[in-house]
Amino acid sequence: MALRRDRQEETGAERWLEVDASMTGTMTFKDPVNLQINGQFEGTLNTKGNLAIGEKASVKATIQGESITIGGTVNGTLTASSRVELLSTARVTGKITTPRMAMQDGAILQGTLEMLGARTDGKLMTIDELARYLEVDAGTVSQWAQNGRLPGQRDGDDWRFDRSKIEEWLAHEKVK
Repeated sequence: MALRRDRQEETGAERWLEVDASMTGTMTFKDPVNLQINGQFEGTLNTKGNLAIGEKASVKATIQGESITIGGTVNGTLTASSRVELLSTARVTGKITTPRMAMQDGAILQGTLEMLGARTDGKLMTIDELARYLEVDAGTVSQWAQNGRLPGQRDGDDWRFDRSKIEEWLAHEKVK
């Protein structure tokens, strides 16, 4: 596995962590990082910061992140809190959920695109994201939402939770 941390380090330009490897499993970054995957990855990927899937990369995963740029092949579910960009060489099969989307001529998306409405705070969370935030099981969050214990909105078959409303709820509600 090759990891490169210092792309353009000498010039003081933005630094990226590049992964040129075949990996399987779960990768979670709790702190913001600029990550580029150039090899193969299968599993779950949770990032903060910028994620780039290189032109020669092949990824089969559930991906959650802030800003995701795809140049290679991705099969799976992508959720971006900020934006997704598909470069002309991108081949995506699956579901993309994001508030902003850019797609270059030549990019292929076979699946669904869910564009969340514009939000002022950009802090809308899914059941899974809220479960991680509250450190409880996703089933518990779903049950609380269905029972009206959590402030949330139905979005088709899914739920969306405004982070500021959740924080207000936490300040005034005791979780039993």
